[in-house]
Formats: sequence, structure tokens, C-alpha cells
Amino acid sequence: MLTNLILGAAFLLVGLAVGYFVRQLLAAQGVNSAEQKVKTLVDEAQSQAKEIILEAKTKASYLLDEAKKEEKDQKAQFSRTEERLMKREEQLEKQQGEITGKKESLEKEASFLESQKAETEELKKKISGELEKVAKLSFEEAKKQLMEKVQETHKDEMISLIKKLEKERIDEIEKKGLGIITTALQRYARSHVADMTTSVFHLPNEELKGKIIGREGRNIKTLERLTGVEVIVDEMPDSVVLSSFDPLRREIARLSLEKLVKDGRIQPARIEEKVEEARQELNKRIQEIGDNAVLEVGVIGLPRDIVQLLGRLYFRTSFGQNVLVHSIEMAHISGMIAAELGVNVEVTKKAALLHDIGKAIDHEVEGTHVEIGRKLLKKYSIDENVVKAMESHHEEYPFASPESYIIAAADVLSAARPGARRGTIENYIKRLQDLEKIATGFEGVKNAYAVSAGREIRVFVVPEKIDDFGALQLAKDIASKIESELKYPGEVKVTVIREMRAVEVAR
Repeated sequence: MLTNLILGAAFLLVGLAVGYFVRQLLAAQGVNSAEQKVKTLVDEAQSQAKEIILEAKTKASYLLDEAKKEEKDQKAQFSRTEERLMKREEQLEKQQGEITGKKESLEKEASFLESQKAETEELKKKISGELEKVAKLSFEEAKKQLMEKVQETHKDEMISLIKKLEKERIDEIEKKGLGIITTALQRYARSHVADMTTSVFHLPNEELKGKIIGREGRNIKTLERLTGVEVIVDEMPDSVVLSSFDPLRREIARLSLEKLVKDGRIQPARIEEKVEEARQELNKRIQEIGDNAVLEVGVIGLPRDIVQLLGRLYFRTSFGQNVLVHSIEMAHISGMIAAELGVNVEVTKKAALLHDIGKAIDHEVEGTHVEIGRKLLKKYSIDENVVKAMESHHEEYPFASPESYIIAAADVLSAARPGARRGTIENYIKRLQDLEKIATGFEGVKNAYAVSAGREIRVFVVPEKIDDFGALQLAKDIASKIESELKYPGEVKVTVIREMRAVEVAR
């Protein structure tokens, strides 16, 4: 047993020794193999380095040759440039020498001419003096006598020639002007419909007339008092006639009736409400009419208040012609004429459209419509050229620009067209306006409306200021003033209305 253990230990030691020697042997072989590989890698790197160095030397040599060649070319180019500059410098020096010589020659010639001129002037004075001594006349006197002689000899011939030239020029101008005006009128054609003094409101049925009249005529009286329109219910079947010289009042009455008929409740309080609604609606419509007019003409940049006043011109007539239609027509005609003559089209069209703007408020403000229009345009900072162009259309102001002549001509053309205006209706409307103006001039008068074609004027007074006896006296005073200041056919009935209303709300 012990022997076996000893033998086993011996074998173990022998095995360990053999394993150690084998491991050492293998390690020595591995080292030799790595060294061989490193040596191989070093040899390959050295070979590649030699190749790279050789290639770099070759490339450097090539680049050096190229640089030398480029340097040589640049030197040759510099030489050629330097040669050209030297030749040009020589030419310039040569030219400068020639110019200097010519300058000296010209200076000598100029000096010679100055001396000759001085001698000539001296000789001229000497000859003139001798001639004056011989003729016993000065130069100016001789010139004057010669001109008088020529004028006397050829006077008739010169007058005839001047007249011929003037006639030919006038004929030419008139012919050209007529052509421009005719072309403008042919390019713009608008129908002319004279505004009437009545409007017809059609009713759905005949029974509504009783509601419109109301108990004891209260409804119709309220409507007439609030709108200033005479309402005639028994003239046409299924219709009500609204009579007033003011288109604005007629339109308010028409809109009010339309709203009342639609609502169905017709009574004094309701009438007041609907009349106020109609006024507000009409103000919006007036703004739309002004916007459409500006859009049609192509004028931009006008203040909103000016456009509103333009819309009011739609409800204003002049000699029976709608003022807004007249202004739009003038703007188109003026623009065409301005384009033909080569003047400012924008200024001309704007001045034509605004030339009667003062008529929108001339019944509210003192002064002519031209003066009112000028103040309005200046208030809203409209271009001064536009103001100058529009202010001369009635020759109240001098013609300050070519545009002002065009505006005046277009105004005459638009007014003179057949069917455009009627003088009698203008006189009629003026008489009615004068009637209202006289009545409203008295203290305590709230409103005054001329109705029945001017045969009656209805005056509404403030009840707190005018009592019943005062109303009687006011009617007499107004009638006396109308008799003394106005001329009219027949007679005018003055009706003073004093209405007292007390309203209280129970809560």
C-alpha cells in the first residue's frame, strides 16, 4: 500500500516535470513565430515607405516643373504688357504735344479774332456816327421810322395775314374740341328721368286705407306730421299717393308705410317707431348709394362722411335732374375729356363727382352750394387741386387749372342734354323751400312742411314756447310775411298745429 502511494507520487512528479518541459518548449516555438511575423511586417512597411517616398519625389519634381513653366509664362505676359504700356505712353505723349500745339494755335486765333472784333465794333460805331450826322437822326429814331414805314406800307397785308392765322387756329381748336366732346358724349350715354313730386305706395287690399287714416284721422295726421309728406288715400284704388317736393321725405314715408303694413298694427305710437326705423334704414341706404357711386366712377380714398353726403345727393334734384346722376355723368364725361387732353384724370373725375357736394346740406347751411362745397372739401382735407377744379363751375371763382375748365364744360354738357332738366319744376321747388324757410324762421317753430303743391303750409310748434293764442298770432305773422316776400299764384293756407302730449309709465 505504501509502495503504491510512493509509486503514485513518483509518477505524479514525473508527469509534472514532463508537462513543464513540454510547455516551455511550446512557448519557445511561439516566440520564434511572432518574431518572424514582426520581421515580415517591418520588411513590408519599409518596402511601402520606399515606394511612397519615390512617388512623392516624382510628384514634387512634376509640380516644380509646372511652377517653373507657369512662372516663365507669367514673366513673358508681364513683358508683353509692359511693352504695350510703354508704346501707349509714347502715343499719349505724342498726342499731348499735338494738343498743346493746337491749343497755342487756337489761342493765337482767338486773340486775333478779339482784336478784329474790337476793330469792327469801333468801325461800326464810327460809321453809325457819320450816318447819324449825315441823316441828322439817331440809330433808334431811324429804326423807329423804318418800322413805321414798313408797318404803314404792309399794314393791310399784315392784318389780313393775322386774321387768317387766327381764323385757321380758332377753326382748328373748335374742330378738335368738338371732336373730343362728341366722342366723350358718345362713349357715355345715360338715360334722363325727371323726378316727380309724388310717389305711389301700393296696398295689398283696399281695407288698409281705413287703418292708415285711423280714428278721426289720427294715424294719417301723425304720419304727415312726422314725415312732412301729404298722404292722399282716395285718389287711386289699392294705392296711397305720397306728395312732397322733397324725395327724401317721400322715401321715409314710403318705408314707414311699408313697415306699418307689414307689421299690421297702425297707431300713432307705432307710426312714430316705424318712422324712426325708416330714417335709420334710409341713412344706411344713403351710405350704400354713395359707395356705389364712388365705385362706379372709380374714385377712391374719399372720407366716409363725404361718401355719405354723395348718397344724399340721390334725393336732391336740380331743375328736375337728379344731382347724383348728374355728378356721376359729369365724372365720366370729364374723365374722358381729361384723358384726351392729357391732363390729370384722377383729379378731374374726383372734382366732377364732388362739384355739387354742397347741395347735400345747402338747406341747412347759409351760403351758395359752391362755397359750402369748398368748405366741406377743405374740412376733410381733400386735395387742393380738386378744390380748385370744382370751385369754378359757376364762375364764382377764377379758373385756376386746366381741370377747372373741363369741369365747367362737363357741367354745361350734362345739363344741356335733351330731357336732362326742366326749369319749371326747379322754380316750383324753390318756391316751396322759400315757404318752409319763412315759417321756420319764427321762434318756437319746430317743423314746417309745404304741402298741396304749395297751396298750404303746415307749421308744427313747440307747445312749451307757443300757447294757443300765440299759435293764432303766429299763423297771422307767417301769412303776412309770405304775402310781403313771395310771389305766388292763388293763395297759401297757413296751418299752425300745437299738439300737447303727456306720457307716463306705470311700473
